[in-house]
Amino acid sequence: MGKKITLLLSVIILTAGLNAMEISRVEPPSWWVGMNNPTLQIMLYGKDLTGGTVTTSEKGIKIQSVKYGDSPNYLFIELKISPKLKPGRYNFTVTKGNLKTEFFYTFEKKGAGGKMTGKGFGPHDLVYLLMPDRFANGDKSNDSHPDAAEKASYDKPYGRHGGDIQGIINSLDYLNKLGVTAIWSTPLLFDNEPRASYHGYACSDYYKIDPRFGTNDLFREYVGEAAKRNIGIIMDMVPNHSGISHWWYNDLPFNDWIHKFPKYTQSNFAMSSHADIHASQADNIRCTTGWFDTSMPDMNLKNPYLHRYFVQNAIWWTEWSGLAGIRVDTYPYSDKFAVAEWVAGILLEYPAMNIVGECWFSTPAEVAYWEGSAKNRDGYSSKLTSVMDFPLQEAIGGALLKDGQPGWGEGMFRIYRSLSLDFVYTNPYSLLIFADNHDTNRITETLKGDLSKMKMMLTLLATMRGTPQLYYGTEIMLKTKDGKLGHGEERLDMPAESEFNSDQRALADFTSKLFSWRKGSKAVHEGKLMHFWPNDNLYVYFRNYSNEIVMVIINNNTKTLNLDWDIYNEAVKSGRAGKDIISGNTVISGNTFEVAPQSAHVISFK
Repeated sequence: MGKKITLLLSVIILTAGLNAMEISRVEPPSWWVGMNNPTLQIMLYGKDLTGGTVTTSEKGIKIQSVKYGDSPNYLFIELKISPKLKPGRYNFTVTKGNLKTEFFYTFEKKGAGGKMTGKGFGPHDLVYLLMPDRFANGDKSNDSHPDAAEKASYDKPYGRHGGDIQGIINSLDYLNKLGVTAIWSTPLLFDNEPRASYHGYACSDYYKIDPRFGTNDLFREYVGEAAKRNIGIIMDMVPNHSGISHWWYNDLPFNDWIHKFPKYTQSNFAMSSHADIHASQADNIRCTTGWFDTSMPDMNLKNPYLHRYFVQNAIWWTEWSGLAGIRVDTYPYSDKFAVAEWVAGILLEYPAMNIVGECWFSTPAEVAYWEGSAKNRDGYSSKLTSVMDFPLQEAIGGALLKDGQPGWGEGMFRIYRSLSLDFVYTNPYSLLIFADNHDTNRITETLKGDLSKMKMMLTLLATMRGTPQLYYGTEIMLKTKDGKLGHGEERLDMPAESEFNSDQRALADFTSKLFSWRKGSKAVHEGKLMHFWPNDNLYVYFRNYSNEIVMVIINNNTKTLNLDWDIYNEAVKSGRAGKDIISGNTVISGNTFEVAPQSAHVISFK
């Protein structure tokens, strides 16, 4: 037989003749010189690798150990990389008896990913969440792909609709104009399940972009194009589960690579069992080892080789493409200590990075347990730099729905009360705040497409403490035509900007004006929050920093209300001149100020 050459990203595998060993995968496919952690685990997958030895004559690379999997087809190499190693392609030899195979492995210089690499994101940003399959179709030729089991089906709510990375690239100027400074996309990695694969949460290859979205190189181009507009990219990562179509599923490296049961066992989703002092151990084990769904096997992060695999995978995408941040899916469904060390491993390389966890609880006390800086009675730290504020999300929808003169505890008081519980957080200003996302009902559906209420909601997002996240289409009141709710139904196709109707254009312009102003407001980015009891369904709060005071007025009543400035004298003295950033009008504190029903004002006093 002749020489067979397989090119896998930065890895070149040379298999020579009948006396060769077969290696089909090398992961991670490349690495870097100058990393804070000098060790690297390389996983080889091929035929009958158990018993093989690995050697290299390259100076600056030390093979510390070789470990075989429970499957005979895996080999794990641990390397120590000298900081003096020069970037380049280096040769390794795998030998077993009279069988021998060479592979070349590339080391690059750290920092090639660009200016946003590991930069993080925070209260100075507007994070835009989009679902790539439903956002914009920039390349119709990849709507279906020969390597993908599921083909395009544009009219099915749970089918593939054709959106892709090129569509996002084509939309970057629109997002920049909207005020977006960070983009969180639901997973773009290959999800090869035969049905409902559009959401991307059942990964089949952790080092490959879904071919229906584009290629690895196109993803890196997208990150670079966004960086030119000072937009950072946040990658959605899922260490808790993969898909059953993952290439390793039928030949696992170790028997405990995933959690297995005599019969299908789903998680009980009892996330509270982590912090509950009365919880049974059985409930916590079921929560953290049960499968998320029949097509999503639960990964065992306590296996050290799998754990290292996921740490390196997160670092690889960050360094290779230039990611600014990470969002972690279903954080409390994993072993809490193992997933915390996963976060720590990433932060070792990128100390400034923001890693925000999805910890879906309805009360601040439950969410606060998962702050990385939390002072928990059991001593636990998630190591996360941020968590998602689901209690405030629920409060926003419920509050704005109740207009007029609601009963005690209803209306805008729901937002007031949610924020009044901020004392349980160590840093409420780091929370990711939102009115809706891909897993909730659209806020447009909740507020029944009411333009005035949508403007009040956007005003809250733009001025509240925390980092605002806007779900794609919310800025144009995207909603179902028939009112039918559900994941597939509400994950709608985003229309082109040229197709916006007059109300959609008006709200998009409002959003752009509000969040463009927000970019320059230190009071909103860093200022302390002071709010006042919402009498008459009128909610007023202030953000104060240095010489800037931002006053936010939201009247969710159905009648005009006169502002009683005496109530707010503690925050702003009479006679100060401010500017209403939406209308452009000058406002003098203490002067008569009528607040129209169902309206919002943002006044900047300097």
